[in-house]
Amino acid sequence: MAHESFEDPTTAALMNARFVSIKVDREERPDVDSVYMAATQALTGQGGWPMTVFLDHDGRAFHAGTYFPPEPRHGMPSFGQVLAGVAHTWATNRPLVRAAADQLEAALARHAAVQPVVPVAEGGAALPGPTELGAAVERLAREFDPVRGGFGGAPKFPPSLVVAFLLRAHALGPQASQGPDALRMAAATMERMARGGMYDQLAGGFARYSVDADWVVPHFEKMLYDNALLLRAYLHWWRATDDPLARRIVEETAEFLLDELRTPEGGFASALDADADGREGSAAVWTPAQLVDVLGAQDGAWVASLCGVSAQGTFEHGTSVLQLRRDPDDAARWARCRTALLRARRDRPQPARDDKVVAAWNGLAIAALAEAGALLSRPEWLGAARACADLLLDLHRDPTSGRLVRVSRAGVAAAHAPGVLEDHADVAEGLLALFQVTGEVRWFQGAQEQLGIVLARFADGEGGFHDTADDAPALVQRPVDPTDGVTPAGWSAAAHALLTSAALGGPAQHREVAERALLRLLPMARRAPRFTGWTWAALAALAAGPVQVAVVLPAGTPLLGADGVPAEPLHRAALAAASPGLVVAAGPAGARVPGLLADRVPVDGRPAAYPCRGFVCDLPVTDPDQLRTAIAGA
Repeated sequence: MAHESFEDPTTAALMNARFVSIKVDREERPDVDSVYMAATQALTGQGGWPMTVFLDHDGRAFHAGTYFPPEPRHGMPSFGQVLAGVAHTWATNRPLVRAAADQLEAALARHAAVQPVVPVAEGGAALPGPTELGAAVERLAREFDPVRGGFGGAPKFPPSLVVAFLLRAHALGPQASQGPDALRMAAATMERMARGGMYDQLAGGFARYSVDADWVVPHFEKMLYDNALLLRAYLHWWRATDDPLARRIVEETAEFLLDELRTPEGGFASALDADADGREGSAAVWTPAQLVDVLGAQDGAWVASLCGVSAQGTFEHGTSVLQLRRDPDDAARWARCRTALLRARRDRPQPARDDKVVAAWNGLAIAALAEAGALLSRPEWLGAARACADLLLDLHRDPTSGRLVRVSRAGVAAAHAPGVLEDHADVAEGLLALFQVTGEVRWFQGAQEQLGIVLARFADGEGGFHDTADDAPALVQRPVDPTDGVTPAGWSAAAHALLTSAALGGPAQHREVAERALLRLLPMARRAPRFTGWTWAALAALAAGPVQVAVVLPAGTPLLGADGVPAEPLHRAALAAASPGLVVAAGPAGARVPGLLADRVPVDGRPAAYPCRGFVCDLPVTDPDQLRTAIAGA
């Protein structure tokens, strides 16, 4: 519609003459999108984008739809006809408009009253243990595609949050993992995605989704949130199995983030477009002849066979998306060809980049890059996580209140886009991950500030959360969406970050609130585990204990090496453990430290680790193998 209608002079003139036209970027204002999507679904029985909603002066919807064509088509009125009809009714029959708005407002109020989550009576519910987590794995297995990986049919979105839960269920043991099923489903899904066309075999990074069930043809848009979440998921897969494919995808995806999405200010841009030169996917697809032109006859034919490029094509007009269904038999040859193809591809018209920096998605990127930089000893990734955290706290954060602005661009924060729940929760998640890796207390303190705002401004008074703050600009209703989609819901993100904070020595209230919030989500999570993956991941962390490790160094001993990554073997051993709910606090004795490190001391002048389970601690150990054994037994 942007090209067909909004850029059409005749249509634009009609819009400007009869309406106050407001185009909303749903990534900047997810609260506005949520409210009016509910209105569109109530009016039409379906939703989607683009979304066109007509409002009265009080912001109440009275007519809505999704796509309207530029001329009448397949029984649909043109957008111009819709505009003319609404304007005529507004001018000649205002009571009808008011009645429609009243009816829709009442319908939305009734819908809001049917909460997907319900308050929990004191002492009225128990937290799930490994057996119930295993039941969730079993329900997921019923929807699992054993041939292609993933869940459900086409289109297939990357199930990042479900995979995160499955890896945690596997780490909890047989009761939670239903034998090998949890790891098998996670690994099969991630392998199929990584070897298909949805993964960029040349530049790294994942497209938004696959239009088919085989992960072959992507919607070519690349989103920051997908790649941040998948980077962390593949890292945890590698941590659990040492799979070389998992490590390669971590390395290439991290490099994609730094090479393609990093902004001059140190944040990460929200997306790369699907289109280049007006054609979707044109920058990324190949014909056999194009491969030969770049690589020569022998290498061109070899890559065509290796990557599934045929004369018929897998995409449009005889072009193919590159796949890598098997590892090349000559790794050096593939590396040489890959470099040449990437160089040639960059000479083509490139997709535009959406340069806005979204706080929540950057919080996800901080967590992924911090953990990956530490585990794979890549100081540039850890440095990028630090720089991104600095940008969020310096530019997106109000210095007086600590509140976050959701988006910035080119170093300018957008005052019209106040931070929503997911922004404060995901930024806290990233800061807590960065603290565990670096031991730098400022990140822990920054997370505490954000979680304090979550409790003060977003709590609903019944143990849950609203998506907007209590003083946010008024909308016709205050949105609440507790389902995990392609990103964690603000509700589950807040619960997870609060759990981590409490385990690291934050206020005990944080765990109490998190438990209550997760209990309220539990009935919905039982019904729909595919759409509550991060809720189940947090429940797995609860079931694990928590597992805490405090690593204390002699005063004056640096925690990080000269290259800027964790150097102390005890610290590295703790970070490499896969136990769900594991938190790590590390630092020198006597420093200003958060609660988990308080009163801990080295042993005989040597670094010592204090392993704890369920807030009960074992004797300190000084050997990394002893620590691994203690964590595994926790």
